[in-house]
Amino acid sequence: MAYDTNNIFARILRGEIPCKKVYEDEFSLAFHDINPQAPTHVLVIPKGEYVSMADFTAEAPAELVAGFFRAVGKVAEELELVEPGYRILANAGTNAHQEVPHLHIHIFGGKPLGPMLVR
Repeated sequence: MAYDTNNIFARILRGEIPCKKVYEDEFSLAFHDINPQAPTHVLVIPKGEYVSMADFTAEAPAELVAGFFRAVGKVAEELELVEPGYRILANAGTNAHQEVPHLHIHIFGGKPLGPMLVR
């Protein structure tokens, strides 16, 4: 899948669309999901044109990969989710119902989340 430079997350990164920012550094941006599926539902996106985890880990510089994953941990800590527990999720492709073609990790927390998949 080719990267769409006009996807909503690319536009948020460029400042064309506002977001409710939680965290930002040179590697990533984290913000509240506009349609939360848990009391806490934050998205963390890398700063760069990456569609999926496979694309990101194959093409991004090592410092961006490390910085992005460190940001996920920092966001969970800043949101005080570490002790009670949280879930991270990254959808990739149509079978996983990836809605925006820009790599993003969902952080869910704030309540017991139950089983991950329903058969």
